[in-house]
Amino acid sequence: MSAIRSIAFVSLGCPKNLVDSEKMLGLLRGAGLELVSDHDKADAVVINTCGFLEASKDESLGVIQEALARKAHGSLQRVVVAGCLVQRHRAKLLEWAPGIDAMIGVFDRDHILDAVHGPAALESGARSTLPEAGDGPRYWIAGNALQAAKERGRSTVGLTVNGADGKGVGYFEDDSARFRLTPRHWAYLRVSEGCNQRCAFCTIPSIRGKMRSKPLDRIAMEARELMRDGAYELNLIGQDTTSFGNDIGYDAPGEGLVGMLKTIDRVASEEGGGWMRLMYAYPSTFSDEMIEAIATLPNIVKYIDIPLQHASDSMLAAMRRNITGEAQKTLMLKLRERVPGIAIRTTFITGFPGETDGDHRELLEFIEEVGFDMLGVFRYSREEGTPAGTMDLDPALHVPEEIKLEREREIMLLQQQMAFENTAYLAEQSCRFDVLIEGPAAGRSEVRATTGVSQGGSLYTGRAYFQAPQIDSLTYVQSASPLASGELVRCTAVAADGYDLIARPTEELSRTTSLRVIR
Repeated sequence: MSAIRSIAFVSLGCPKNLVDSEKMLGLLRGAGLELVSDHDKADAVVINTCGFLEASKDESLGVIQEALARKAHGSLQRVVVAGCLVQRHRAKLLEWAPGIDAMIGVFDRDHILDAVHGPAALESGARSTLPEAGDGPRYWIAGNALQAAKERGRSTVGLTVNGADGKGVGYFEDDSARFRLTPRHWAYLRVSEGCNQRCAFCTIPSIRGKMRSKPLDRIAMEARELMRDGAYELNLIGQDTTSFGNDIGYDAPGEGLVGMLKTIDRVASEEGGGWMRLMYAYPSTFSDEMIEAIATLPNIVKYIDIPLQHASDSMLAAMRRNITGEAQKTLMLKLRERVPGIAIRTTFITGFPGETDGDHRELLEFIEEVGFDMLGVFRYSREEGTPAGTMDLDPALHVPEEIKLEREREIMLLQQQMAFENTAYLAEQSCRFDVLIEGPAAGRSEVRATTGVSQGGSLYTGRAYFQAPQIDSLTYVQSASPLASGELVRCTAVAADGYDLIARPTEELSRTTSLRVIR
């Protein structure tokens, strides 16, 4: 086998997984390997998998099987599999996909060079950390963060992986020096990993472990690095950002999430300003102090992503969400009242075991009353090893797929009606807001001048503060002047197109031409 010189990379799953992929790509590129998008030109392929849901597992296995087929035909030398599917199904993965050359768990991405080079790494003396595995595949799969920290020579005396005792090992990995896969003008900034919650449907704590917060000085350093690399928007991510700092002793007033938002806001101000967007908040402990921070800090976007999952008390209790429907409604209304113009995004689960028609109607009424700006819904998926998975085996609690589909349709039709009305209202009121330009609109970038309708120019996609990247709607900007990706343009809404808005640069609309009077 010849030396590995070129790498193709496939990143699947959530933004947290994307950050892991970007870090591994940074390590590979820093070691002099060529990153290629054409798998036919790669010596090896790395697949960073998702294993959160059954559908995610199937997607990951499909990509792995495709890579193994290329290897069998001689167009690839090595197939390396990393991520959540490895961590969750390490014992079964080689049965499902024999031929994998190396596996890396979620705590071991710093072994990516070992995994890619394989036996050649030992022969060349480049690294000497390959485990003994005979002729079988090499693997690095630490059982938890504490074990991974010990293996890297970190002192763990007195530390735990409890996730909420103030004595946690914390997030010790380094997310800096990533090879970013997002556009230059926006990025993800992971502030924590793992989760303390015990939601009945979720596999994340069994895969990623308990809550591990990143120290504030590291967050500030990474935020500064990303902004100096051109990012104007930083999307703050974790499994549960509300609980930030609980595990490492950030529990005094003004610390925790509030302290983190203040730190990020300060860094953004020092770097010229930007959009700092809070994602993955958890509702049960979201405090007035946290609401105040969003309302008053100038660089914290007036937007929150806060998955609620349901509104019925019986469902919230069965899901182990530690909150009531009334408390959720109070929080939503408080956010609306105290943060003028705030955009609220949420997600719900329909068809959870035991969900009745009454529970579903209660959810619809809640959605209509709150009026979410952005909303997603997932049909419940039975996941092995979860309390809900056991519940779903009971025929009396299982919700048939056709009922899940119908409930999903009803929820999305209601949300569509409200979203369409909202965008139409913004256009009717000619609302003005800054738009972060993504780039030319695919397939329809040129707009012809039409008397009384359009001045021509080009069409661009962009996002206002109430639109998070990749998951929310878009704002299409028609501009007579060229616009660049990452440019922030003051725009006026002129029309609605379903979920999306059509806007024009305000400067172009306000521009007037004086004609000389001929006598």
